[in-house]
Amino acid sequence: MAGDILDNHGRGPSGSGLPSIHPEGRKFGLAALALSLLFALFAWETLAWPMAFLSLCIFAFFRDPERIVPQDPAAILAPADGEVTQIAEVEPPHELTTDDGSGRAGLAAERVTRVSIFISVFDVHINRTPLAGTVTRVVYIPGQFLNADLDKASEDNERQHILVERNDGVRIGFTQIAGFIARRIVPFVKPGDMVGAGQRIGLIRFGSRVDTYLPAGTDSAVMLGQKVVAGETVLARIGQQQHLEGVSQ
Repeated sequence: MAGDILDNHGRGPSGSGLPSIHPEGRKFGLAALALSLLFALFAWETLAWPMAFLSLCIFAFFRDPERIVPQDPAAILAPADGEVTQIAEVEPPHELTTDDGSGRAGLAAERVTRVSIFISVFDVHINRTPLAGTVTRVVYIPGQFLNADLDKASEDNERQHILVERNDGVRIGFTQIAGFIARRIVPFVKPGDMVGAGQRIGLIRFGSRVDTYLPAGTDSAVMLGQKVVAGETVLARIGQQQHLEGVSQ
């Protein structure tokens, strides 16, 4: 149940049951289900069954499971479910570094580690904030709908930048990027909102990518090809630098 305290010594109830469906997807799933019932009423089974299957797919796509969020102040959590497809040294986008007139500082215009997570159509599409703090920027940029797995998608595709600042001044920027199939980014937050670590902050419909810009002096704690879970997987720990190696098997 949401809000329960659990630990690594067995305290707290284990989760079970089917995940809830996010309200953003209920209307689409119910519409497909209604059409399926209508076709069945007129004995149009060749249309009724495909629509019933489509409604199940829509409900599965918009599933919104609870997550066990680590309560570690140094942890930067994965903002999305999916596969780590890129880890690169880059400069953050200028929308996150330039003065936006709000009086709140952006990210430093220096090279940092960017971790890119590709979200397939089979992954959960609810995005979560990597750390607790105040949302200081939400910048939407219209653009193209290239394959989200391409490097240039970070600069050419429709996207939304979000900046979160902790009370101690640590700032994390991350970007929701629409992909070839995804056609809409849905935000749940706005500038000035207070968010907790792992809190839901938005979704991207039907396949996409999320880039996270780690603070300077912080290395990724995940590796290329690794599957991560939003709000649970520790993407990095602030100020921790380490070389990690993995073996595929």
